[in-house]
Amino acid sequence: MLVYGKNVLREVLNSNTKINSITLSDSFNDEELLRLINKKNLKVNHRDKNYLDRVCNNNSQGVILDIEEDFYVELKEITNDNNSDFVVILDHIEDPHNFGAIIRTSECAGVDYIIIPKKGNVEVNATVMKTSAGALTNTKICVVPNLNNTIELLKKAGYWIVGTDADGEDYTKIDYNGKVALVIGSEGNGLKELVRKSCDFIASIPMKGKVNSLNASVAAGIMIYEVLKTRK
Repeated sequence: MLVYGKNVLREVLNSNTKINSITLSDSFNDEELLRLINKKNLKVNHRDKNYLDRVCNNNSQGVILDIEEDFYVELKEITNDNNSDFVVILDHIEDPHNFGAIIRTSECAGVDYIIIPKKGNVEVNATVMKTSAGALTNTKICVVPNLNNTIELLKKAGYWIVGTDADGEDYTKIDYNGKVALVIGSEGNGLKELVRKSCDFIASIPMKGKVNSLNASVAAGIMIYEVLKTRK
């Protein structure tokens, strides 16, 4: 998987992610990152910055990495993990920037796993990695064929399923203690109807302005930290 950017390079170098190759621009001079590369005795390829920018649509910051996609896990790892008590489910998120931002927030908040559907959700790609500021290297992603079946398995494993929607209960009034799977709907359509019906609770963030919805990653951030707050 090709990823790019200085923050991504820093996070990858500070993780256990396997690096297949590093390509830097001829003018790359970030001393901190160069020291980290040398410390790991990694071989570096050098290319003209114009070449790197062409590959990454002018967003390379002089860095391209080829890494192993070692952040995927099977659903059974989640259901068998007795230490896991907080999972985020994404119901067909389409924008890679939203996906990356949710990964970053989830990693910062200590979310154990993120679950996404195999079809209809944006895939993990370089834009997702860059937007996550490299947090993807410390995140476990589970790709499932069917969200409804997955939710039923999570319920059997002791999770309460909390969906997010405009038409629901005040999000501050819900008890988030115990094992929680938080479901974030898509940018345009929110929760799928079958997914909504599978939820134990529907949480709603009050809207006071003229705009009647929040960006999916903003809503996810509010909900994720509400779960943490109520567990103190």
